[in-house]
Amino acid sequence: MNMRIPKPTLERLPLYHRAVESFMAKGREAISSQELGREIGVDDYQVRKDLSWLGAGGRPGYGYDTSYLLARLEEVLGLTREHTAVVIGAGHLGSALSQYSGFRRYGLQILALFDRDVTKVGKYLGDIPIFDIRELGRIIKEQQIPLAIITVPAREAQRVVDLAVEAGVKAIWNFAPASIQVPPGIILRNEDLAVGLATLSHYIVYGQPSD
Repeated sequence: MNMRIPKPTLERLPLYHRAVESFMAKGREAISSQELGREIGVDDYQVRKDLSWLGAGGRPGYGYDTSYLLARLEEVLGLTREHTAVVIGAGHLGSALSQYSGFRRYGLQILALFDRDVTKVGKYLGDIPIFDIRELGRIIKEQQIPLAIITVPAREAQRVVDLAVEAGVKAIWNFAPASIQVPPGIILRNEDLAVGLATLSHYIVYGQPSD
């Protein structure tokens, strides 16, 4: 199914998923757009607009069937499929991400870590092996791994991204504090922790802007 869901809506879908799971755990068979909106911080009009992309219309006086809505959310978010990834950079952040158990809930399995530090190469972090960065291309190709998570220093980021793209990954999740370039057709998501911290620091000092 080729779905062109707007990015803001797509980024809210995991929040809906979490909310619906919570309501189902309480034994709820239906949930209203108002209740969903309160859970994720949007109005009920936005809820109905977002969920219309799933073909999951609510019924007047009843709301959304929680079982059906959860199934549609999991299908659209790809949670019914297993995905594999590698983490490039076995420092503090890369190690923490590779051990994050929440990824498994979303169908993501980290298969390997890569680093150039000879004191780390050949060891395991939990049950995840750490390979020399020179093995990156071979392992991505052999395992047909679609996602590379980048946690290396900024000066190394573009080089390892190029290696991962050349090896055949379809998506890059970049945590390195660097602006990187990828060819057309490669999905890129940047998570700049410094930007997030700077924004929070500004709000702490000056307050949050009004809507």
